[in-house]
Amino acid sequence: MSTAPRSLPIPEWPRDDREAWEEACRPARRFTPGGAASRLALESRTDYANRYGAFLGFLQRAGRLRQNDRAGQQINSDNVEAYLADLQARVTIVTVYNAISKLRRVGQIVAPSIDLKWLYEIEADLRLIATPRSKFDRLVMTDRLAEAGLTLIVESKTFARSRLRRAKGIRNGLMIAMLALCPIRLKNFASLAIGVTFREIEGSWWIVLPAADTKSRRADERRLPDFLKPYVDLYVSDARVVLLDPDTPTNALWLSTVGAPMTKKSIGGLVSHITLETLGVDVSPHLFRTAAASTAATYGSATPHLASALLNHTDPRITEEHYNRATSMSAAETYADLIGQYTASD
Repeated sequence: MSTAPRSLPIPEWPRDDREAWEEACRPARRFTPGGAASRLALESRTDYANRYGAFLGFLQRAGRLRQNDRAGQQINSDNVEAYLADLQARVTIVTVYNAISKLRRVGQIVAPSIDLKWLYEIEADLRLIATPRSKFDRLVMTDRLAEAGLTLIVESKTFARSRLRRAKGIRNGLMIAMLALCPIRLKNFASLAIGVTFREIEGSWWIVLPAADTKSRRADERRLPDFLKPYVDLYVSDARVVLLDPDTPTNALWLSTVGAPMTKKSIGGLVSHITLETLGVDVSPHLFRTAAASTAATYGSATPHLASALLNHTDPRITEEHYNRATSMSAAETYADLIGQYTASD
């Protein structure tokens, strides 16, 4: 059996592919525009490179990889047909669609002059039959998520049998409540740092994400609702102190039971576990964003574009610079008011 990697790392790509990709990722400099991929978020560029590396890795295992081809030339019908057969034998149709879609996108980036209309047609056919798992049975409205988080904090504060269990419960509840009310992407949520991207300003807690850290490349600043402040204070000044290892200080907001900053993966798994345990439904961090959009549409129908602003998406119909600066901040406040009203009325 071949020991070749599933996905070839960039240094092992054929030279022309590697050089074309590196040029595409070249950042913009003063008076000099960046490469074709320079505006993509780092996470997106990494994903694209991994997908293309998976294609090249398959070609290597199949004895099809040609080191001297020009950039993008190995994306031909014979190679793609064989790659499709390999994918369809191993993964779901949704994964197949994503692999082909991103292969086409990388092809356009590294070799913009190559005609890939035929690959787009394959991609379109796959899109028609790709049926991801339905979110409907896992959709929980935001008021229920926020209430579950706050209830967990109160129960842990009152009934936990040890300081560590109390601290963990307060942390877990605050995660759920904060993610419900401020549905930022998991990458940003996991990397929140006290005094940097999570700040107390004039008596209020704020999430402050610079443009370079967001997928939309727009700064995202939002004030946490006032009713959440006592719970944040309890975690930061009490529970987090219990979790913190005094020998390895860190300003990471979310700490594990051994005092280490929690990773994106560990937080994602924990959020799913907590919601399953407290609500009977596994609500992943991404589904918190779906819940936010659905809740905004249901409760805030009189507020146009609330969902897109709340999620920090760019609405193509509203492009004024002052609006783009203010959307996430004002949307977060409007949304928190809505959730506060409906939570209080239950």
